[in-house]
Amino acid sequence: MPAFDVLPLAVALLIGIPAFGSCLGIGLASMKLLEGMARQPELAPALQTKFFLAVGVTDGAFIIATGVGLWFATANPFAH
Repeated sequence: MPAFDVLPLAVALLIGIPAFGSCLGIGLASMKLLEGMARQPELAPALQTKFFLAVGVTDGAFIIATGVGLWFATANPFAH
C-alpha cells in the first residue's frame, strides 16, 4: 500500500486558512470604514490612512504564510 503524502494538504491549509482570514478581516474593516466615513465625512482622510495601514499589515500576514507554504512545497524540510 502506498504511503499517503500529507504535504500537499498541509500546504493547501497553510495558504487557504490565512487567505480566508485575510479576506474576512479586510471585508469587515472596509465595512467599518464606510460606516465611519458616512457618519463623519470630515474624518475621511484620517480614517482612510489608518485603514490602508491596517489592510497592509493584514495582507502581509497572508503573503508571509503563502511564501512559507510554497517554500515547503518546493523544498520539503521534512523529507527523509
